[in-house]
Amino acid sequence: MTRILIGALLALAALHVHAQDAYPSRPITLIVPFPPGGVADITGRPTAIALEKAIRQPVVIANRPGAGGAVGNSLVANAKPDGYTLLMALSSISVIPEADKLFDRKPAYTLDQLVPIALISADPTILVVHPSLPVKSLQELIALAKAKSGQMSYSTSGIYGALHMPMEMFLHAANLKMRAVHTNGGGPAITILLGGHVEMTVGGPAAVASHVKAGRLRPIVGWGAKRHAAFPQVPTFKELGYDIEYYIWAGMFAPRGTPEPVTKALRDAVRKAVDDPDFKSTMAKIDSPIQYLDAPEFAKYWAADAKRLAEAVNAVGRAEDHK
Repeated sequence: MTRILIGALLALAALHVHAQDAYPSRPITLIVPFPPGGVADITGRPTAIALEKAIRQPVVIANRPGAGGAVGNSLVANAKPDGYTLLMALSSISVIPEADKLFDRKPAYTLDQLVPIALISADPTILVVHPSLPVKSLQELIALAKAKSGQMSYSTSGIYGALHMPMEMFLHAANLKMRAVHTNGGGPAITILLGGHVEMTVGGPAAVASHVKAGRLRPIVGWGAKRHAAFPQVPTFKELGYDIEYYIWAGMFAPRGTPEPVTKALRDAVRKAVDDPDFKSTMAKIDSPIQYLDAPEFAKYWAADAKRLAEAVNAVGRAEDHK
């Protein structure tokens, strides 16, 4: 009888250890390095909801804005690599370390501190203006900007951030000067434009679509290789003779050193999440088509995009010199 009791206790202990080792066994925090209202947040929230269904654990969004995304990115880059602190990052994740080099600053983080889990969306940015601005085309905007050199202003999500870089690429290509008004995220950048405090901004389609439909913002031009499906009337820079292209993508990352079984579980869960009908419906409603890539494909995409953005940062130079 004693042997049976001991055997049962050992079996229960083994089950307990296994339960402790099973991933995930508690809530996951998904860091969004920007305030609510921008592309990372708009994409992150439905992703978290769909991910909860797949892993059967709460996925809590935590907005950690600051320094164009560097604060939140760095937090995850230096987090414990156990799969319980993840990052929903934008394409600007690749720009920040390159900009730090340009200014001879110690980098807030390095790209090799993070491992890609999956790409969720990738959309070309759209230049939008306040409806009070008397321009309806890129040609009219350039003419006005030249006439008011250095006087016009645009809002960004932070210096060298996902909304700042495409605008700097445009100003560099068109030889224009404007004043950048930096905020701590895409949501605030749009808010101050809606309030008439600046004349234009750059945004992902998901972040600006509702305002465009309501007539609160006017789209002028897009950074895609082709016109965005939600903005078929908006031409691209390439159409208009400017060889510039920029995409604001949202992808999930984990800290380097996260165990392979955990990253595999996360990859499998995200794969299920993006196939969730409710998730697909939500992304369609915000005019941001799903552009899912699993970790190996996303890693290649990220490497190519990071190289292109590094070249753009160095071509533009110190952004402060262009104001």
